[in-house]
Amino acid sequence: MKKLRVLVLVHSDLVPPVSLEGHSEKEIAEWKTEFDVTATLREMGHDARPLGVWDDLGVIRSTIDEFKPHVCFNLLEEFHGQAVYDQHVVSYLELIKQQYTGCNPRGLLLAHDKPLMKKILTYHRIATPKFAVFPMQKKIVIPQKLSYPMLVKSATEEASLGISQASVVTSDDKLRDRVAFMHEQIKTDALVEQYIDGRELYVGVLGNDRLQTLPVWEMTFANLPPGAPRIATRKVKWDYSYQKEIGLATDEARDLPSG
Repeated sequence: MKKLRVLVLVHSDLVPPVSLEGHSEKEIAEWKTEFDVTATLREMGHDARPLGVWDDLGVIRSTIDEFKPHVCFNLLEEFHGQAVYDQHVVSYLELIKQQYTGCNPRGLLLAHDKPLMKKILTYHRIATPKFAVFPMQKKIVIPQKLSYPMLVKSATEEASLGISQASVVTSDDKLRDRVAFMHEQIKTDALVEQYIDGRELYVGVLGNDRLQTLPVWEMTFANLPPGAPRIATRKVKWDYSYQKEIGLATDEARDLPSG
């Protein structure tokens, strides 16, 4: 196998160390993905170099000019503190004709614009929960086409930012409160969806023209209180102590219904 020079683009706060030695589990959880990607590439014999990026595209350009990577492994989820700016970093890589991994700018744009993505899915007759959008600085009007419970989330943010157990609402008052929270605290439009109770499943897909679907993965919560929504909240994804408290586990999904 050819040895590749790989530039791993990461957030400036998530540049991984060379070794896990001397770091606590809580510390490791912050940059575990970045460490695992870099360490695995090195174990495969490649020359992998992590680069911390915050608000300067020049850092990327100067490192590419010096390191001359065969490919950039893109792990950026924001730029200059804005989640929707990551698509522009990828656009820059395309403009300088640098190969990279992950979605192209159009894919990232659609992934961030959840209402637009849901409209596209609906056009292609792919089932998606009924929804309404509550723009910032607009009067909150309760949608008649939706019934409770509903799930309130950011229309553009990712990583479950702003999502908690309180995001599942069951009355007009709770809906108004949660939409107001999204506007005031997260500072984005609110996307409100019909809440569908069920299992928390994930399906990974690799490839461009020829797609490979990975095994369905499931997140389970062994110790959640009875009746609590089984959703991947912000705390579920990022609070290591809370993960242990609720018995969080991930594994290949089993006993799925046919289809």
